[in-house]
Amino acid sequence: MDKAVKKRKFKMPSAFTILFIIIVLVAMLSWFIPAGKYSTDSAGNIIAHTYRTVKSNSQGLWDIFMAPVIGMVGDDNTDGAISVSLFILVIGGFLGVVNKTRALDEGISSIVRKYKGKEKKLIPLLMILFALGGSTYGMAEETIAFYPLLIPVMIGVGFDSMVAVGIVLIGSQVGCLASTVNPFATGVASQTLHISPGNGLLSRILLLIITISISIAYVYHYASKIEKDPTKSILYNQREEDLKRFAIPERTQDEETMTGRQKAVIWIFGITFLIMILGLVPWESLNSKFTFFNSLNKWITTTPVLGTVFGKDAVPLGTWYFNEITMLFFLMSVIVMFVYRMKEADYIEAFINGMAEFMSVAIIVAVARGIQVVMNNGLITGTILHWGEMGLSSLSQSIFIILTFVFYILMSFLIPSTSGLAAATMGIIGPLGHFAHVSSDLVITAYQAGSGWVNLITPTSGVVMDALAIAHINISTWWKWMAKLMLYLFLAVCVFLGIAAVL
Repeated sequence: MDKAVKKRKFKMPSAFTILFIIIVLVAMLSWFIPAGKYSTDSAGNIIAHTYRTVKSNSQGLWDIFMAPVIGMVGDDNTDGAISVSLFILVIGGFLGVVNKTRALDEGISSIVRKYKGKEKKLIPLLMILFALGGSTYGMAEETIAFYPLLIPVMIGVGFDSMVAVGIVLIGSQVGCLASTVNPFATGVASQTLHISPGNGLLSRILLLIITISISIAYVYHYASKIEKDPTKSILYNQREEDLKRFAIPERTQDEETMTGRQKAVIWIFGITFLIMILGLVPWESLNSKFTFFNSLNKWITTTPVLGTVFGKDAVPLGTWYFNEITMLFFLMSVIVMFVYRMKEADYIEAFINGMAEFMSVAIIVAVARGIQVVMNNGLITGTILHWGEMGLSSLSQSIFIILTFVFYILMSFLIPSTSGLAAATMGIIGPLGHFAHVSSDLVITAYQAGSGWVNLITPTSGVVMDALAIAHINISTWWKWMAKLMLYLFLAVCVFLGIAAVL
């Protein structure tokens, strides 16, 4: 009897494998692409029309395997990713400590209980909350815990599980699409281009308002439609099954209320991100009269005793970068420990476990930076930029930035990691924007929008697939339901970027 031969299903390689393959391919290209360089100004910015050919420096096996190492620590040609990677680990530790208190979970639960009987009003409120989480700290995997809570609630009041998934998944991922200070997107890309993550903040806030408004209207309209006629639900054929599957009393009748300590943790959580935003926004660049934080810092650091206790090397809000915001999240995690009265052993465990959750992201940034290392050391970065400079000479600013957005949509299918994508490509795309007279922060906005757009539907995203698995929604059904919203978001981003590029 012949044994049945099982067909091996194709499995998408991990981001690590994809990035390392790209490193190998780029090293091979260094043998064929002519070497060249641009002159730079005192700030390190490339000067247009100064390209010149130089002696080649082809990259070999040694260079390939050294690339991720140098990508982390840096060398004379490429800045290391260590400051970004450390920040990612520390923010992971901070979130680990906050999650240990269950303050975020109970906060969402209390909102759901408060709006019992008025669940449709929860749609805009919760989507805004999840969008803020995605926009500020890349909220993604953390949302998984909310599906078992919201799905029974939404089905129980006459909606369906699609509404619940829409609230959480669309809310958080549209937040990532319009990231304001998301360290895994805005932070990594900004560090690669040597600008503050606060640059372009106001325009990204506007994009967030536009995209989340469109998304809320889309989900709300669908919920209203099936509230009036349940047969309009795209999941109507499985409604009876869903009623049995999700009708679990303890999921919807949890009467546990937030403790005073958990409420304090929520306040600390919000204040932390507020301070980070205040620290990253270049206030004096926005208006030369915005000198309050500089004056306050000078007064504190020069006052006897107070300056000694606080620290004379402190820098004012508005001039912060990765070192300062890393310190902020570490400090706030300690404050959470004391406020919540957490045992030292529990704090250390939560912080280390939180860091462990983000270890892969921190390493991906270094591996991705290895691509830039090979390009720079192989002396082909300048040549590729030169080709781009020649090709961009006939493009308008609006066309360039829209094409950048489309480019990042395509690249996001290849490299699903937002931080990895930024570290791998921003070193080339950013300077190309300079040639096209498009600001670096707008290039970052286009990258974030492209990556976020794809992460709403891609089957390579664990967040998407986990959410659909919990809700028992087939991905083809999800694509069908999302099709119009994806088109609306695509057009909205294109119009926004096109206008922003010429302002």
